[in-house]
Formats: sequence, C-alpha cells, structure tokens
Amino acid sequence: MRAYRIRTLPDHSRMNSSGMKQLVVIGGGVVGVTTAWALAEAGHRVTLVEREAALATGASRANGGQLSYRYVSPLADAGVPLKALRWLLDPDGPLRFKPDGTAAQWRWLAAFLAHCRGPINQRTTERLLELGAFSQQCFGELQRQAALDAIELRTPGKLVVYRKAQEFARVAARTQGGPERALTREECLAIEPALGDGSADWLAGGIFTSGEAVADCHALSVQLGERLARHPNFQGRLQAHATGFVVEGERVVALRTDQGELPAGGVVLAAGLQSAALAELVGLRLPLYPLKGYSLSAPINGVHRPPTVSVTDFERKTLYARIGHQLRVAAMVDLVGEDTRIDPKRLAALQRNVRETFPKAADYDRAVPWAGLRPATPSGAPMLGETPLRGLWLNVGHGALGFTFSFGSARIVADLVSGKPSPIALDGLQLRAA
Repeated sequence: MRAYRIRTLPDHSRMNSSGMKQLVVIGGGVVGVTTAWALAEAGHRVTLVEREAALATGASRANGGQLSYRYVSPLADAGVPLKALRWLLDPDGPLRFKPDGTAAQWRWLAAFLAHCRGPINQRTTERLLELGAFSQQCFGELQRQAALDAIELRTPGKLVVYRKAQEFARVAARTQGGPERALTREECLAIEPALGDGSADWLAGGIFTSGEAVADCHALSVQLGERLARHPNFQGRLQAHATGFVVEGERVVALRTDQGELPAGGVVLAAGLQSAALAELVGLRLPLYPLKGYSLSAPINGVHRPPTVSVTDFERKTLYARIGHQLRVAAMVDLVGEDTRIDPKRLAALQRNVRETFPKAADYDRAVPWAGLRPATPSGAPMLGETPLRGLWLNVGHGALGFTFSFGSARIVADLVSGKPSPIALDGLQLRAA
C-alpha cells in the first residue's frame, strides 16, 4: 500500500525560471554529502536530511579507506558459490551467513547467485571500471573546488597479495600492463617490506596498481559537510527521520519527516539501507541487503613499521591501509541482517590475521573495533538515476565501494536531475539492472 497523501504545492517548490530546483537529499554519509555538494554546484538549492546528530556515523565511519578505482570486481563472480562453501566451513573465513528470518534475505541471495556467472560478472566489472575512472576524475575536481585538506589523502598504490599460486597465476595471466603489474613474491616484499616482518612463506605473488589512493572517509564527509554549510545554494541540514513522501499525481513534491514536510522539486535517496524502507512506502522494491563488515583502527607510533602501500589479502578478503597515524584493518562479509553488534569471535579472527601478516605495524592492544552495514545490490553495482515515480532519484547500493564510487555517482545523479545526459553509460547501473 502506498503510504503518502495527495496534495498540491506551489510551482516554486519544483523549479524556477532559471532551472534551479529545490531538492532534498536523504542521507548524511559520504554518498549523501557528495550528492548534496554536486547538486549545489549544479545550481540547485539543497537541503540535507540526516537522522543522526552527526554526519558519517554509519558505513562511512570507519571503513577501509581505500579508493580502489581499478580494483572493482563485484562479489558476484563465477567461482564465488564454491568458495563460499569453503569459507562457511572456516570459523575465521571472510564470509558468514545466518538466516535473519526475512524473505528479503532469500530473494537477495537468489538474485546474487543468478549474477554469479562469468559473462554477467564481466559486464558488471566493465561498467564499474568506467564508473571508477570517472569517480577518480570527479574526486580530483572536488578537491580543487572544496579545498579538502584534512582527509589524510595518500596515493601509495594498491597491492593485492595472493596465498595460492594457482589463483595468482590465473590473475597474473589476465594482467594487461599499464598501471597494473604482476609481482613475484620477492618483488612484493621489495615494494612493501613490512610484509617480511611476519612469516611470508604464504605469499605467492601480487598485483600492484599504481595511483590508487587512501583517505579518511569519515574526515572527508565531515569536512565536505562543513564546506557545504557555507555553500550559497545549501539550505541547511535537518536532523530528522524521513517518514514518507507527498505525491501529486505520479510525482514526489515533498518529503515527510518527523519534523514536518519539506517541499521539493526532487528527492534523492542516498540513505543506504534506510533507502529500501522509504522506497517501499511508494511501492518500489530496492534489492538492497546489508553486508556487515568489521574494522580495527590501531594507533601507529615511532616504534611501528606499518605498510606504506595499501594492501589487500585476496583470499582472506582483508585490507590494510595506513590512514594518518593509524592502521585501518577491514574485512569480512557477514550476511546476518541489520545487526551492527560486534561479534567477539569475528574481532578475534581479525586480530589474528593482522598480527600474523603485519606484526610490527601498529599497537593492536589499543585498536578500536567497528562494525558497519554496507548496502549492496545482488549484482554489486549501485543504482543511480530516477525511479518510475518522477522526482524520486536513487544513489544507493554501492556495497563495499561506496567511498570509491561516491564522487562519480554524485556527479551522475546531479547531471540527471539537471536534465543532462549521464557522463557515462548507465546500463547496469540502474534499478532494473540490480
């Protein structure tokens, strides 16, 4: 049942003669804040609605911090179902599944398995690579526009290390050169000596990609929010719970919140998992499911030897990145529903992994744990653009690559809202493809 009421609002709530719209963005994570900025830069008046008292308290709070523009392969791949069975039998494995009692979980899993085919994965990866390259360009432009200077940005490159020689040989054979290079075990140790501080007998080789970056997603979201507050087109941030929409005919004309109604010429859903519940109020089913991830933020001081490059352990699905004076260790995909509690067993497994791989990198006894829910589609690609209900737009479903894709997806949505064509092809990046 559609939970909105019909009413008429004055025309100035939609668009004035100059093409400027009054817009509302729901969500104060990195995706919502970058979207609000892109829309304000495009000349629209923007209000940001966030239910929490501060920005970036959810999936943007303590994620891996990697900006992996070229390492974008979606989780749904041809070999994943078989690997998943092995992971589930390993108590320290990167994947855990627990039925949450909802039909949505089973629908998502069925759709995910349908995407675990080579040709589908290849098409999705190609589209995500294009989105990643565009997002890297947009990030550079955002830095110049907003003068982001407190985000701990580094561009050390990314090293994906492999434990199984057969897996590494398969990936190395596909490496085409350019920014990506296949490295032997010895070359991996040369480019990242900290790998040698533990037992590196497990290391079969790695793929190094130059130009990949690391930054503090939380700090970026907060600083961009501060810049946004001074933007002439920004109407302010409302701490409120979005509760529904006001619809006139087949068009959204206002957002309902627990603080009252906000008239709008358009509403952008960029609120992660909350977006699915809101969309259902107007009869739209968004195929989103939370991929629960964990991280540790361990302080670094003068006695430690943290990795210089950004490192990802392919088999264990664990990433290591130095962000300022701390080592960020992020891992795991738990399909357990909307549960943000920190599981002590998963935390202990993460501690074992990092102490084994980088024993001298940080003070793990003082590490701060975190768990967050990453809103993912079965395909692994985000959903961008307008919905069947006019005036309701999507920027959701980025999964573990929300930080990486946020800058490009924000620009795409801003262009579409402004009546411009998308700067990249959108097939595979819309609601019907997810």
